[in-house]
Amino acid sequence: MMNKRLIRKLLAEFVGTCFLVMIVIGSGIMAQNLSSDQLSVLLANTIATGAGLTALIWIFISISGAHFNPAVSLIMLLKKELTFKEFSYFSCFQFAGGFFGAILVNIMFGLDPVQISENERSGLNIYFSELIATFGLIITILGVRKLSTLAVAPAVGLYISAGYWFTSSTSFANPAVTFARGFSDTFTGIHPDFILPFIIFQIIGACLAMLFMGLIQDDKVQIRL
Repeated sequence: MMNKRLIRKLLAEFVGTCFLVMIVIGSGIMAQNLSSDQLSVLLANTIATGAGLTALIWIFISISGAHFNPAVSLIMLLKKELTFKEFSYFSCFQFAGGFFGAILVNIMFGLDPVQISENERSGLNIYFSELIATFGLIITILGVRKLSTLAVAPAVGLYISAGYWFTSSTSFANPAVTFARGFSDTFTGIHPDFILPFIIFQIIGACLAMLFMGLIQDDKVQIRL
């Protein structure tokens, strides 16, 4: 039986991931509705995602840690900051929240509630891009939280915004969001055939990032601003 503290954390992860998916997909749909220029669409999607993610982390970081991402939760499990039970629940609620977010945003824009994306994102270079994107996300989190917990939100928002532009995959870097985007046949969607390779490379990137930061970080050093 789950205690109240864990329930609060799971609700935070569910709602946070739900809103993150709505922001990612919804801003992409809105941008496409307003412009046919790909540069403008990607820029709008970038700004909305970076800003929205920053706000969501600030809202929920004191409750659940604001992971919204099974790759992040996995690293916290490996660092023994989550139990296996907590990790399992976190991941389930993140995937469920992402799926629910995809349904809600489809409804908001007058689309079929459940769609299957036809957007192909294949190729080893694209998958490798997800490894790099997730590696960067994890080192951002693990590095910045040594400076300040409050600084994590803008740092992650800025990194993901940059990731849209320096990675060929536009930096999904999140298994739950990747899964959810399979149910949006829009600009931000991904065909289901490519979801698993994305997730595998995301997990590899996350684990490599943890190992790297373990090599260079001094656990005794804590800076708080």
